[in-house]
Amino acid sequence: MLTYVIRRILYAIPIVIGVNVLTALLFFYVNTPDDMARKILGEKNVTPEAVANWKAEHGYNLPSFINAKESGAKVLTETVFFQKSIPLLWLDFGRSDRNNIDIGTEIKSRIWPSLAVSVPMFMAGLIVEVFFAMMLAYYRGTYLDVWGMVMSVVMMSVSTLFYIIGGQFLLGKALRIFPISGYDTGVYSLKFLILPVIIGVIGGAGAGVRFYRTVFLEEMGKDYIRTARAKGLPEGKVLFKHALKNAMIPVLTNVVVSIPFLFYGSLIMETFFSIPGLGNFTIDAIQSQDFAIVRSMVYLGSILYIVGLILTDISYTLVDPRVRLK
Repeated sequence: MLTYVIRRILYAIPIVIGVNVLTALLFFYVNTPDDMARKILGEKNVTPEAVANWKAEHGYNLPSFINAKESGAKVLTETVFFQKSIPLLWLDFGRSDRNNIDIGTEIKSRIWPSLAVSVPMFMAGLIVEVFFAMMLAYYRGTYLDVWGMVMSVVMMSVSTLFYIIGGQFLLGKALRIFPISGYDTGVYSLKFLILPVIIGVIGGAGAGVRFYRTVFLEEMGKDYIRTARAKGLPEGKVLFKHALKNAMIPVLTNVVVSIPFLFYGSLIMETFFSIPGLGNFTIDAIQSQDFAIVRSMVYLGSILYIVGLILTDISYTLVDPRVRLK
């Protein structure tokens, strides 16, 4: 087991380095520091001197990848890539390009509001989706199953913005049950979190129920399920004890891969509900064209996704020991 985990972690190291290089190419070659300076200073009436001064102030005045004017190790170290991208490997995000705030400090403070929204939304959504998916699988072929699938497809087809705006209008403005937007600390934040959690669960239920129903139906068509039924086991026991247990690999795949995105929260949800999380932080950085923050969030999201894949592989070994031999 330990050897399997170490091997998976070692596999991730070149991927992390590759993500770092691709991120640097995206932000320093496709979108050069000169482009960054012009977009932040303003496209019109920006003098070359102003661009040069901005680059010097923010450390973008060095060559992008190779410094031919230097010798030895400085050929690589005295470059924008080494100064700006290599520290990301040990999660040193530096400072923002626009207002010089410490990005790492902002991430640490904003991660908790994101988790406060995304974790309850994720847990409640998982319970609701698995429950209704198993119920539809249990009553497969009946009117309940047919109309349940119709509702799932309809819910999948509706934009998330519809759920957000409709929920804010109905539950926030018309019925005045929850505040439309805002955030507070401690237990006082609960009244601001209930509405986005409800909307998030409803908005994701259609796709989740459809996916888990397919998983359960595929499992219920296998030989061991037919054997259990032939022995006279009740259908409920067959479904909940046997099918659910053996359907854990695709369920774990969907669950564990989603865990890294919990730290990001929801970009749209946080923006509409004015929740000061990482999603809102990223949207604000894109709108203000703060490329240091955007670069950091892109890299952080990639690392979290890689961690999610490693956790998925490890979780497979817990439900299916045969995976360790591969």
